[in-house]
Amino acid sequence: MGQKEVNHDQSHEVATGQKPRARSMLAAERRANIARMAEQHGSVRVAELSRVFDVTEETIRRDLEELEKGGYLKRTYGGAVNVNGTGLELPFARRVESHREEKNLIAIYAATLVQEGETIILDASTTALWLAKHLIDRRDLTVVTNSIQIVMELAGRPGLRVICTGGNLRDRTLAFAGPLAERAISGYYVDKVFMSGKGLTPDGGLTDSNELEVELKKAMLAAAKEKIALVDSSKLGHRAFARIDDLSAFTTIITDPGIDPAMAEAIREHGGDLVIAPAD
Repeated sequence: MGQKEVNHDQSHEVATGQKPRARSMLAAERRANIARMAEQHGSVRVAELSRVFDVTEETIRRDLEELEKGGYLKRTYGGAVNVNGTGLELPFARRVESHREEKNLIAIYAATLVQEGETIILDASTTALWLAKHLIDRRDLTVVTNSIQIVMELAGRPGLRVICTGGNLRDRTLAFAGPLAERAISGYYVDKVFMSGKGLTPDGGLTDSNELEVELKKAMLAAAKEKIALVDSSKLGHRAFARIDDLSAFTTIITDPGIDPAMAEAIREHGGDLVIAPAD
């Protein structure tokens, strides 16, 4: 009986060019499952997905096209790969919501390290944006950043002085980078820098996916007395394309309680001063 209902929907779609509401919901659910499969397995194949979901390969190709537009995966010949596995960057709106509870715990602890009268740098990571949200009521604080989102978050706050680097705008990350941004950072000496990356490994250090932003992060580290990495546990054990610095270069590495104990031990063995942010 269920199969006849599906065929009826397909006939309706062919005849009218319109999808019934139930059919649209099935498509949305199918695409969500495809995105999860790509994340879990690293890649998916059109032929396999066609068999799993009992739809045509052309339907699957349309699904993959829509998922690629949303930044969930990258299409390849015959299938698609998880966007994180390609070194590509997720859209900012997706990244800021990803692992939000863990990032917020890290940000709450990081905010306790910021003192009145200090000058700090916040990079354009989403975890740094969560930190900015916990600094809006501070007094006598100067924040230097290359992030449009952080500038907007802190704009108009009476106790804050906000300095933006300028430079070449990267639309996908809503961040400035390039030589102009690096020159701006090199003109400052600050108390602390807070930054993140796409991955962190004990032997490879903190890494990111874009060379321009990595060069800017290196300039940020050089400008700061204290260097603080904000890395949620989902990034631990992953190595991105470009290296920022060794773990020992950071004064403190802050993560969330989801960290594997073996990973925590390995980070400390490689010179990382690791702090696990307390849960609420």
